[in-house]
Amino acid sequence: MKIYTQNNGKLLEVGEKQFKLEREIQNLFEANLDSLMGLTFVKSEFTIKNKRIDTLAFDSQTNAFVIIEVKRDKNLSVVDQGFTYLSLMLENKADFIVEYNESLKANLKRDDVDWTQTRVAFVSTAFTENQVQATNFKDIAIELWEVKQYNNNLIVVVPVKKTNSATSIKPVMQQSQALKKVSEEIKVYTEDDLLANSSEEMRELYFRFRDAILNLSDDIEVVPKKLYIAFKKVGNIACIDIKKSLIRIFIGAKIGSLDDAKGLAKDVSNIGHWGTGDYEITVTNDKDLEYIMSLIKQLV
Repeated sequence: MKIYTQNNGKLLEVGEKQFKLEREIQNLFEANLDSLMGLTFVKSEFTIKNKRIDTLAFDSQTNAFVIIEVKRDKNLSVVDQGFTYLSLMLENKADFIVEYNESLKANLKRDDVDWTQTRVAFVSTAFTENQVQATNFKDIAIELWEVKQYNNNLIVVVPVKKTNSATSIKPVMQQSQALKKVSEEIKVYTEDDLLANSSEEMRELYFRFRDAILNLSDDIEVVPKKLYIAFKKVGNIACIDIKKSLIRIFIGAKIGSLDDAKGLAKDVSNIGHWGTGDYEITVTNDKDLEYIMSLIKQLV
């Protein structure tokens, strides 16, 4: 990616600056986990069973642990290494709970964690084409994040997105007993999973709202969760809960911060609900689509 500065209409390219040490990348992410990935930092250099995890984090939106690894060897299989870490966590759940509680002075219980949503994120200045292709499955619990540093103190962080043609990893996982064991505990949800029990009418309505949200910005990502579908930049800007006869849209803004002239959004800040944000809108058609997009756009 090329970065430019503008001076009186003339573009000047900003030179890329290499990270001197991989630890620089790790420190950068650990100090900015919330703003970069929407995660809570738990522990650096967490060691368990003679294996060292670069960074242990927690996703409060899914109530799940996230292992973050700075990629050192471009020839190493990210899939093999990723599933090794997933297996390590699932076999040593108590150790992760203890580390969380000791590091954050908290009282997290095993049942508070949704272990099915555990995932691994690899961070590197660049991934090979083979590494990207190896993780191009719509239901794999492995993420790739690229980071680059430029002159003028500029940092660019980009998650590597799955392609629209990404298939399921399930057939591959059945070929290995180790992968199969992990697959029985880890569940990466897809849009099809969340749409399975909806009517055809609600399915079509969902895709109209989905496409409209994605058109608000090029860097919005669709992230299906267990109970809703999130639309994410860093944090969730909106979440959609699909029912048989209606759709509930949760806007990821704190109460009092949304400019809602029509008063369409309901205050759910003191009501338990799926999705994130303090505002809820229930829709059965798309007559208010344009106005709802104007509300969501305030978070983009």
